Amino acid sequence: MTDQKTIAKLMVLYLLKAVNFPLSDKQLLDFFGSKDYMDDAFFQETVSALLDANLVLRDEVRDTMRYELTREGEDALYYFGKDIPIEIVDDMDAFLKENRYQMRNETGITADYTKTENYDFRCHMVVREGKEIIFEMNLTVPSEEQAILLCRHFEENAQAVYSGIMKQLM
Repeated sequence: MTDQKTIAKLMVLYLLKAVNFPLSDKQLLDFFGSKDYMDDAFFQETVSALLDANLVLRDEVRDTMRYELTREGEDALYYFGKDIPIEIVDDMDAFLKENRYQMRNETGITADYTKTENYDFRCHMVVREGKEIIFEMNLTVPSEEQAILLCRHFEENAQAVYSGIMKQLM
C-alpha cells in the first residue's frame, strides 16, 4: 500500500504529464480542492518535496507559480504511476477532459514586465503551444501603470494580436 504523500506526489506528476504544458498552482488546486484530495497546505508540502527532488520545475510569472514536469519526474511517473488508484486516475482524466482547453489558454498566454536600467518598464509577452513558444514580443513603456495595462490587454487579446501580425507579415 502506497502512502498518502507518495500518492499526492504522483497525482501532481500525472496531471503535469497529461497536459504537457505548465500548470499554475491555482489550476492544480482547482482539481485537488474540488475532490478534497488535498488542501492548500498539503499541496504546498507536496510541491516542495517534488521541487527538492527535481521532479518538477517552478516558474513565477506575475505572482503566479507555474509547474512543469522534468525528465526525472517523467521517469518517476513511469515507474510508480501504477500506484495511483484507478478511481483517482479516472477523476483526473475527467477533470482534464472538461478543463484542458481553458487550462492551456490560461498558461499558454503570459505577459510580465520588469523595470529597466533607464527606469522604463519592459513588457515580455508570450504565446505557447504546449511547451513551444510560437510568438514572443517585448515592448518598453514609460510607466508601471502602462506596463500593467499592456500585459493585461495582451493576455485578453493575444489571439487577435498574433493573427493580426501574422496577417500583416504574410
